[in-house]
Amino acid sequence: MRRPGRWHRWLYRGGRPNRVARAMNRAWAVVHSSGLVGRLVTLEVAGRRTGRVISFPLVAADYEGERYLVAMVGQNANWVLNVRAAGGRAVLRHGRRRHVRLEEVAPALRAPILRRYLALAPGG
Repeated sequence: MRRPGRWHRWLYRGGRPNRVARAMNRAWAVVHSSGLVGRLVTLEVAGRRTGRVISFPLVAADYEGERYLVAMVGQNANWVLNVRAAGGRAVLRHGRRRHVRLEEVAPALRAPILRRYLALAPGG
């Protein structure tokens, strides 16, 4: 895995986004939520500690007629832990808000979904 460059370290000094990173993240959240780009979505889920709704910009991979969200950093990604704590209940924004119930895919079935995600996700 590549180490983050100087720019990334500056944006996320101390593990938290600075003012510039927060502005960039908000801009990307608008793009993801707008529905203008087919595979970009925003996931809204209650935080597992605070209960406050948190938004995560993600890429939805389509495979065999279904849409999948992939956590590239693994099962300990914040959005995955939040969705688990919420019992799978979340909201997907892609032009409009849609209440969804997310389910985990069995590890044996993940390979073709991951290949599709890597083909679609920028920087995946």
